[in-house]
Amino acid sequence: MTAALDRGRLAAWSALVLALATLGYATRASEGKPDQDFLFKYSTAVGGTIQYGIILAIVLAIAGSHRDLFALRRPSNWSRAIYYGFIALITAYVVGAIVSTFTDPGDEQGLPKHWEPGHAGAYAANFVVIVLVAPFVEELMFRGLGFSLLRPLGELAAILWVGVGFGVYHGLIDALPILIAFGAALALVRARTNSIYPGMVVHAVFNAITLVVILSR
Repeated sequence: MTAALDRGRLAAWSALVLALATLGYATRASEGKPDQDFLFKYSTAVGGTIQYGIILAIVLAIAGSHRDLFALRRPSNWSRAIYYGFIALITAYVVGAIVSTFTDPGDEQGLPKHWEPGHAGAYAANFVVIVLVAPFVEELMFRGLGFSLLRPLGELAAILWVGVGFGVYHGLIDALPILIAFGAALALVRARTNSIYPGMVVHAVFNAITLVVILSR
């Protein structure tokens, strides 16, 4: 039986995504891309933690007592979770390789070009935020609450809209195709496993690999 469309919560979730996307693009337009040493600053980790804390509070408020919307349950099939999780990672890297032939998504995000051992502590703090905090909050927001609210419109529509929402939410341009593809792929993982946990793991692995690769530069 298809769940009924919860228009009130869907409107609130959509407004949150739109507000964060607008803020992200407005900030990028007025301030430009981040400095390439922003991951070597403790203030970045502190600011990120506060931001994700606020987003999490709003997401929990939108869900209210309907915590089942987050799909915080064991995957229906672990083999399927691994299979679709692998597809999500490959999708992100393939799209990333294509996009990188035309532009530099990493440069747009202000990712450092070289490792700075003297700032290892700050980098570790940002690593924790990006690899643990960000995937937890963003998966709850998009593949948890967002996907559940959009699913009554059809599974394919939910996957695509969650991907688009995840992409624009980051406020980036060059990396937008990568983020949309990865966001949709993670929504597919959620749809095929009926759980948010595999997507959290895949999201964390993707972020971790990106930050580890930086260390080898």
